[in-house]
Amino acid sequence: MTRLRNTAGGAIALLGAIAAGVPSANAQSSDPAWLDQLSEQLASEQDCAVDYYLNIRESELAGRHTFEARAQCRDGRQFDASLTEPAEAFTIKECGVQVC
Repeated sequence: MTRLRNTAGGAIALLGAIAAGVPSANAQSSDPAWLDQLSEQLASEQDCAVDYYLNIRESELAGRHTFEARAQCRDGRQFDASLTEPAEAFTIKECGVQVC
């Protein structure tokens, strides 16, 4: 019976995420599913093992959901990433040294 409840709860959470327009990756951590998706994309495209995220934002622009975050890799590099639906992949840019 507990197994059924967990399955039903997971299905309800997944339907809620789909209705909210969150990119269709299932969360595999305590982070939102879109951060898990970003971690996977950074690992495959930039060889970045994400240590943590900064400036995490979810918003809406012209009726479309947007997702933005800065990722700190374990090797010290940082990347800015953004996604505006209906895009399925994040746009990723490496942060360079900035001098003010």
